[in-house]
Amino acid sequence: MNQLTIRPAKLEDRVLIRSISERTWPSTYGHIISQEQIDFMLDWMYSDESLAEQFSKGHQFFIANLNGEDVGFCSVSAEPRDNELGNQKAYKLNKLYVLPTAHGTGTGKTLLNKAIETAKDAKATSLFLQVNKHNNAYTFYLKNGFKKESEFKFDIGNGFYMDDYVMRLNF
Repeated sequence: MNQLTIRPAKLEDRVLIRSISERTWPSTYGHIISQEQIDFMLDWMYSDESLAEQFSKGHQFFIANLNGEDVGFCSVSAEPRDNELGNQKAYKLNKLYVLPTAHGTGTGKTLLNKAIETAKDAKATSLFLQVNKHNNAYTFYLKNGFKKESEFKFDIGNGFYMDDYVMRLNF
């Protein structure tokens, strides 16, 4: 029987968060974007400095532990910019990654539920996210009640783009 626990991450968990990212991104994005873009984005989003900044801005990270092994994480934050779009109080699911070896164990769903719970506890009216248009996670989010709201192509620099759907779950 699998034992799955979720714990809040601390700043000291940056190395773990980066390690999980480095082990999930090749299988998640290898068929969608180049290795050069993967490396660029990992450095951009998961460097010690970037993660420290995310923590300092109030991003809440949670680590999933399955049978004694840390196998995934998620990150959520309040999104004041979303209020300009007429939403009362929105939270953003910034990241949710589970090691390929832990797919199918319920870890992703449990992390998603933790993100939803965190947003609801903060009295948010919705949780939104961005997902690459070709990422298999798109159907995961649809199955969990998210609706596609829009799509956009975002220039992230160095000649690279994120080609995403914006999805939202209203509470």
